[in-house]
Amino acid sequence: MIKTLKDLEPGASGKVVMVKGKGGIKRRFMDMGVIKGTKINVEKVAPLGDPIEVKIKGYSLTLRKEDAQNIVIE
Repeated sequence: MIKTLKDLEPGASGKVVMVKGKGGIKRRFMDMGVIKGTKINVEKVAPLGDPIEVKIKGYSLTLRKEDAQNIVIE
């Protein structure tokens, strides 16, 4: 079963396996440090699931649910 960042609960962590999408969105993730092999921790999830706050490479990053489902983790 493929797990995405959107599926993780607060306090959970994983390693980025793949970033889905093409062109601009994939480039934007790379610019934010979301690349294959990077550890990512879910800090908070808003009550309705959007947005999701994560910590990656020592930085806090807030992502929309639609963006988080493009980040495949293990």
